[in-house]
Amino acid sequence: MLPIDDLIRADRDHVWHPFTQQRSWCEELPLVIDHADGTNLYDADGSAYIDGVSSLWCNVHGHRHPAIDQAIRDQLDRVAHSTMLGLTHEPAIELARRLAEITPPGLTRVFYSDSGSAAVEVALKMAYQWWVQRAESQRTGFISLQNAYHGDTLGAVSVGGIETFHSLYRPLLFDTWQARAGDAGHLEQLLVEHGDRVAAVIVEPLIQGAAGMLTMPSGFLARTRELCDEHGVLLICDEVATGFGRTGAMFACEREDVSPDLMCVGKGLTGGYLPLAATLTTEPIYEGFLGRPEELRTFFHGHTFTGNPLACAAGIATLQTFERERTVERSLPKIELLTRLLDERVAPLPGVAEVRQCGLMVGIELHPGDALGNRVTLAARGRGAIIRPLGDVIVLMPAPAMPAADIDRLVAITAASIDEATAGGAGAASVSRGAPLSGAAPLSGAPALSSAAV
Repeated sequence: MLPIDDLIRADRDHVWHPFTQQRSWCEELPLVIDHADGTNLYDADGSAYIDGVSSLWCNVHGHRHPAIDQAIRDQLDRVAHSTMLGLTHEPAIELARRLAEITPPGLTRVFYSDSGSAAVEVALKMAYQWWVQRAESQRTGFISLQNAYHGDTLGAVSVGGIETFHSLYRPLLFDTWQARAGDAGHLEQLLVEHGDRVAAVIVEPLIQGAAGMLTMPSGFLARTRELCDEHGVLLICDEVATGFGRTGAMFACEREDVSPDLMCVGKGLTGGYLPLAATLTTEPIYEGFLGRPEELRTFFHGHTFTGNPLACAAGIATLQTFERERTVERSLPKIELLTRLLDERVAPLPGVAEVRQCGLMVGIELHPGDALGNRVTLAARGRGAIIRPLGDVIVLMPAPAMPAADIDRLVAITAASIDEATAGGAGAASVSRGAPLSGAAPLSGAPALSSAAV
């Protein structure tokens, strides 16, 4: 490994980070992650941090889980990659079979991709083409929800509704009808007015993650399913963030007994190990693409790394671990603990406007302030936890496998960091290290962290 100074210099010279203002990034001391274990991350100095956002909502069973590690090693001894165009392989077949068994009833077909955004693109194109091949080519529109986030590719952005992320790209997008999130009456009105031109309704079930963990009213998802059935349109559920145990069920749709026509999964599909996503759909939709080659009913979509064998092996091991370790069942008391701790330690803080929670997905909305979210993040880093803000909303998303003691500590760190940042504590803008494990000295000559957003 290069010396830490050289790594940071090379990062500043060559790496462009996602959702990051690079000028601010280059003025700050970056956190260089060196290794991980369980639900902790360790930086190049040996300092430890609780992974409070599951490495951007994807880690499930912890880092370096022995069963998933071994599954990937075993697959390396067979084949690392083989195309799915005109070929197939055992890991992709086995993972698809297992997904069909555990997802909501009726979802029997699995189309692989490599990111949540791509899974959404697949669902949108699949829904549109299915209608075209049923001689209903007027169904070119989609209904999405205000404040929605479905990814960063152009189709996914088109069905999104977060102005900060999406408004710049408006000239490149297709138009959608946007229903007020959680308002079934407004959704029904749009379907009455435009239903014969709608290919599908797309929703994040139960909670809108990137919007700031905005929770849906109870019954909204079930009513959305009913309205789609009444008006003869498809329902797409984007479970990229909510799937694989995040809401207290394997999939959020289960919480309201909903089976969508298309369901997008990603993030936790491989336990957070490797890029893999999937779009699941029903036999009637699959059958709509069957025909002779000259009929051109093929679904013209695919990726080089679709169904990568290493990623599929990790996915199989992840699902086996869910079953063997009863991950969802064992997360339920942790969710109760998280709720209690948030009520006791976070909600009463003067700087907190609202706490929103759905299972292990938490948004702590702060009263507006100057870069408060980022200041809280930096203060938490100094106390040994990695969390991220969405504007003035602090996001916590512990992995389902996180021990109860670490959930307790994560909430305690978050509460102390909010208290410090909202009280104007100077420490929030200068901390840079978590709990030291090795006694290594900090980077020589490194600038202090600023309060600029990253």
